[in-house]
Amino acid sequence: MLAWLQRVWVLALGVFAATSAALALRSGLPWWAALVIALLALNLHAILLAVEFVLLSRVDPGPGLTRPTAGDLIVAWWGEVWTGLQVFCWRQPFRADALPDYLPPSGPNRRGVVLVHGFVCNRGLWNPWMGRLTAAGVPHVAVNLEPVFGSIDEYVQTIDDAVRRLEALGGQQPLIVAHSMGGLAVRAWLRDRDSERRVHSIVTIGTPHGGTWLARFGLMPNARQMRKNNEWLCSLHASETPQRLALFTCFFGNCDNIVFPAMGARLPGADNRHVAGVAHVHLAFQTQVIDEVLQRAVEDRGRLATERQRTGLRV
Repeated sequence: MLAWLQRVWVLALGVFAATSAALALRSGLPWWAALVIALLALNLHAILLAVEFVLLSRVDPGPGLTRPTAGDLIVAWWGEVWTGLQVFCWRQPFRADALPDYLPPSGPNRRGVVLVHGFVCNRGLWNPWMGRLTAAGVPHVAVNLEPVFGSIDEYVQTIDDAVRRLEALGGQQPLIVAHSMGGLAVRAWLRDRDSERRVHSIVTIGTPHGGTWLARFGLMPNARQMRKNNEWLCSLHASETPQRLALFTCFFGNCDNIVFPAMGARLPGADNRHVAGVAHVHLAFQTQVIDEVLQRAVEDRGRLATERQRTGLRV
């Protein structure tokens, strides 16, 4: 459903840009001015992002975190504009099913990865990840969370099904990687299915673990569940044990234009890692984040292979 909606949006944006340029030319403006108007129309999201960064700049990121400079925000804004064009105008609307899940015959030394996207996204977000995971021989499943604007609790079964698909390969406990709201869906899955023993570890990227200031404008059920200190989030946190929280590594940033203040993306009891100068969607494609996941996915495989070679066993 989301891919279809985003295709309509891209088409409507193109029509709006072409119409704006045509009207500019008819009014007597030079061609270059019409081109500038068309580009501005095509990049309405850049203007919206700029508003988000202005709001972000006015919010204290939290204890121990430095407020980003104007230069930091401009660089982060540009990175988010370019990344957003790729994700929301190409990968998600037109390439969501371009790369299938990778489920090769497995063995005891294989660890798979479950990829869970965030709010108003689909599995197309993960296309660059899926390419790298496949090249590294890492089994993986990328989910689509639906209904798009439903409750986060409704995504539990989808995550459970993905984990079961990797479990069926007979490999090791899978690793879960979640962006934004997806991290809350994973926490809900752990709560409902009591599944600590079924997962190796969990990496969240820009997840509003403590809520986000921006969610006050959200009207959909899942958006309301991301408001700061709301009842759903408080209840979720109250259900979590130190052992469960220790499974998490949380990447967050002080230039996140969606999850702010930045401290809202930290999870008490988890391994929280700050990535400076990077915005919300762009954060999911940082080398240090992807490399961390790849290392975890293959570390046991490499250790087992080394042990087998040392003992003369066939790998």
